Amino acid sequence: MQRAQTVFSRRPEAALQDDATASARWESGTRIVASHANGTQIPSDMPCELGGTGDRVSPGWLFRAGIASCTATTIAMAAAADGVDVTTLEVQVDSRSDSRGLLGMTDADGKRVSAGPSDYRIVVRIAAPGTSAEQLRAVVEEGLHRSPMQHALKNAMPATIQVELAD
Repeated sequence: MQRAQTVFSRRPEAALQDDATASARWESGTRIVASHANGTQIPSDMPCELGGTGDRVSPGWLFRAGIASCTATTIAMAAAADGVDVTTLEVQVDSRSDSRGLLGMTDADGKRVSAGPSDYRIVVRIAAPGTSAEQLRAVVEEGLHRSPMQHALKNAMPATIQVELAD
């Protein structure tokens, strides 16, 4: 990490990169397979109550897993940069959603129900022998500050949508 910081300090343009594309392909029903260019594939499906089989993780869970993984990664990086020897680091992310939004439903007053989570919660469990609670909290805060997914959630960016019609 220190070598990367040195290079990026000298040449900031070297830090700019296109993120790996995530692709998703519909299989049937609500079953989707997400793919990475390196060949990694992650199948998802909706719960039975929403038309799926319930035998795979849902896209919403993948979203929360991404937040948890990104948060844990950036906390670990912040700890390493501060010389904190972490022995335990676990991150849990949960949220609350109204499935009516996913189904395109409206409230009693005719207002469209939001399809997104109404809130989310992050619980960080961390330990580093010989490190004060104050220093561990500072490491967690620094990790959250560095997290690209936390930034994307707090500072929603506009999306460009391009529709291509298949033959």
